[in-house]
Amino acid sequence: MTRWEKIENNKVKLEIEVAAPEVDTALDKAYRKVVQKVSLPGFRKGKVPRRILESRFGPEALHEEALEILLPPAYEQAVEEAAVEPIGQPDFKLVQIEQGKPLIVHATIEVIPPVELGQYLGLEAEQEEVEITDDQVEHALRLIQEQHSRMEPKEEGAAAMGDLVIIDFKGFVNDEPYAGGESENYALELGSGSFIPGFEEQLIGAVTGEEKEIKLTFPENYRNEKLAGKEVLFKVTVKQIKEKKLPELDDEFAKTVSDKDTLAEFRTQIREQMEQNALDQARAELEDTLIKKVAEASQVEMPEILIERQIDKMLADMKQYLHLRYPGLTLEKFCELSGKSIDELRAEKRDEATEKAKAGLVLGALITKEGIAAEESEVEEKIDGITAQYNDQPERVRNYLENQGRFSLKEEIRIRKAIDLLVSAAQITTVKKGAHQSE
Repeated sequence: MTRWEKIENNKVKLEIEVAAPEVDTALDKAYRKVVQKVSLPGFRKGKVPRRILESRFGPEALHEEALEILLPPAYEQAVEEAAVEPIGQPDFKLVQIEQGKPLIVHATIEVIPPVELGQYLGLEAEQEEVEITDDQVEHALRLIQEQHSRMEPKEEGAAAMGDLVIIDFKGFVNDEPYAGGESENYALELGSGSFIPGFEEQLIGAVTGEEKEIKLTFPENYRNEKLAGKEVLFKVTVKQIKEKKLPELDDEFAKTVSDKDTLAEFRTQIREQMEQNALDQARAELEDTLIKKVAEASQVEMPEILIERQIDKMLADMKQYLHLRYPGLTLEKFCELSGKSIDELRAEKRDEATEKAKAGLVLGALITKEGIAAEESEVEEKIDGITAQYNDQPERVRNYLENQGRFSLKEEIRIRKAIDLLVSAAQITTVKKGAHQSE
């Protein structure tokens, strides 16, 4: 049973009540789980009677586990009964949980503001046709060949384009070292373009053990505004030179890197994968275009909390990207190298975050208007698919999804259906690649 009231602006207070028999069952389950971790003198581990356990640790020893069982489905039902759409996580206040009595919990949630939907059916959009050329396939094959190359010490000769040089370097501006301008045992591929223009070129012809001084000027548009346009002197020591050894492109190579027996079959597989990737990308771009059109045509007063949360998500994604792409490079270090603060980075992301947050609200309004629902069979199918990806403790994953992740999975399914509706109802024109009309 749920009662609710609007308390301010877009905030709602839900009074959630769960019947006493369900509470008793949950407390029993909680006891069976908690007792397995408890050892008391005179009892074997896992065999402490419930009345002894509660006497020693208090009835609240079972409350956390019981709430994990009771609260997620009760909250989901309360939200559905109140016909509200929460923003983010609720603020729960436990009022009562006791054997033989109903559970009473108050949940304060911020809900989405009303959205005035613009046109969303019959939108016009263009989609590029997919065409993979022989040159693209060959380029992809060469990249795979590069990925399986070996870097071996260069026994003779000087550093050349494509070689990997292991260097120590230290940069000076106005005869003073600058932050981020020093490294040891740095692996630099000559020709990668990862340093400022001119640096890599001046290492061509260097030999192992050589010490060089490289004078350059930072570009005017350099990411660190404090260094842009300034002269810099790098003192560099070449510690080692390695050259790339590529494997032969033959049937043996195909067998090594794929499940194909011949290079010709592997080329066909590459083409098919590239075509599928291109189709997926074209579909994603089409979806983004349609969502953007609906959002631009719709009116909604954006809650600040949504914008800030979207910025948080974008920065979290950025942190993960930096960690994977440049191990050891933190977001704070990235900002330092870019000559900006975290607050300045957040300000830069604000417009994009507002656009994304608005798109989410608009899709939610579309879901409500069209009565789009997630069937239980669809949720179960999604849970099965996710669980199948986890060989380690699949039942634990399933239990989490069944109890705490179900609401999110339903929302994900509804959003996918809403986007599919936009696409199926759109008037789509297929155009040659690169022939998109400017918007």
